[in-house]
Amino acid sequence: MAKTRTRWVCQECGRTTPRHMGRCPGCGQWNTMVEQIDESTKTSTGLRQAPGGAPLRLKDVEIGELERLALPMKEFSRVLGGGIVPGSLILVGGDPGIGKSTLLLQAAGLLTKATKKPVLYVSGEESARQIKMRADRLSIQEDDLFVLTETRLEAIVRHAEQIQPAAMIVDSIQTITSEEIDSAAGSISQVRRAASLFQGWAKTEGVSVFLVGHVTKSGAIAGPKVLEHIVDTVLYLEGDRFHTYRLLRSVKNRFGATSEVGVFEMQERGMVEVKNPSEVFLAERMINAPGSAIAVTMEGTRSLLVEIQALASHTSFGHPRRTANGVDFNRLLLIAAVLSRRVGLRLYDQDVFANVVGGLQVGEPAADLAIAVAIASSVRDRPVKADMTIIGEVGLSGEVRTVSQTSARLKEAARLGFRRCLLPHHRRKGQEPWPADIETIPVRSVSEAVEKALV
Repeated sequence: MAKTRTRWVCQECGRTTPRHMGRCPGCGQWNTMVEQIDESTKTSTGLRQAPGGAPLRLKDVEIGELERLALPMKEFSRVLGGGIVPGSLILVGGDPGIGKSTLLLQAAGLLTKATKKPVLYVSGEESARQIKMRADRLSIQEDDLFVLTETRLEAIVRHAEQIQPAAMIVDSIQTITSEEIDSAAGSISQVRRAASLFQGWAKTEGVSVFLVGHVTKSGAIAGPKVLEHIVDTVLYLEGDRFHTYRLLRSVKNRFGATSEVGVFEMQERGMVEVKNPSEVFLAERMINAPGSAIAVTMEGTRSLLVEIQALASHTSFGHPRRTANGVDFNRLLLIAAVLSRRVGLRLYDQDVFANVVGGLQVGEPAADLAIAVAIASSVRDRPVKADMTIIGEVGLSGEVRTVSQTSARLKEAARLGFRRCLLPHHRRKGQEPWPADIETIPVRSVSEAVEKALV
């Protein structure tokens, strides 16, 4: 007889405990433990032969030509590594209403048109009429684009085997349930079962499967962390709801570079590619305005020029405020301390605000020097030179440290018409030669950078 046992599983992190607990000992979340009944199968004393055949020498393994499915949406295709790999499992996450379903429905229509093969769009949240309304708004009228409103895992696979699509989109993985598991939709066991079955089916049939995943209030994909380990690619669609720009970011990719970013603009006709994001982010820049500096950041292999604004205002309270929007708050505190101690700026009675224009999130240290110069520009009420970009990491001793991919940053700045660049004095060995059509101004310290950057 099969034995049954009861355990409690956290719906946030997957931690398992033998008894109910109000707070999960793994992630610290309250009221996330759900009871789950497991049936143990008969154990075998013998060793089972592992699937996959006999071991092979690595040099004897033959690999064929890896042909990717062409996707006319170049920003999406670049984030995936140059196209869609047949048989891959791709997880797309993002906040509610950010545009995940819109982007994937557009990609399905373009993929059907490019490959001349059917594409299956499975929805467990919307009806076929709702999807049709969105398709009409996006001007998608492809004959081979199929829509299936189903939440049963086994039924979805049966329909997909009949259609034999080039790709399948499942929106969302948290709504899919298996008949073999007696638990609610979105539970740890259901999500894990669905992802594992889709992975095996995708590898066997050579069909690319896109899974839409919900996110928690902290921004992580809901469900067990093993979900991100199962899939081949993990994409996040990010953006500020009050801005029209969306960033499709790759955080895991077995077939391409990670940390790639595609930029889109949400319009009435759907997601529109932004082919030159740096020019868009700098379009409304006010020349010779104090407190504004141009930083050159790297998003994957792409160089982006962003405007960093800072404002220093005399405080009316005993403790001055530090407000960061688009930059790390702790990084802002570090830079403010360096400016106070190493440069001599009086910030103990100043409220300091830092903002990245366009709703972007800049996390790399290469933007430190631009933030420092923008704050100094606002305090001294002297603008930064209009044709200057700034690159560099700031250390606690007030030194300016070198950053990676300097040559690519300089090329992007020169292409957009900037003629000067403030950058660290030290130059790493083996770097590519810097372009000759932009003047480089090396600096060793933050105080030297402030004096050379301000008009």
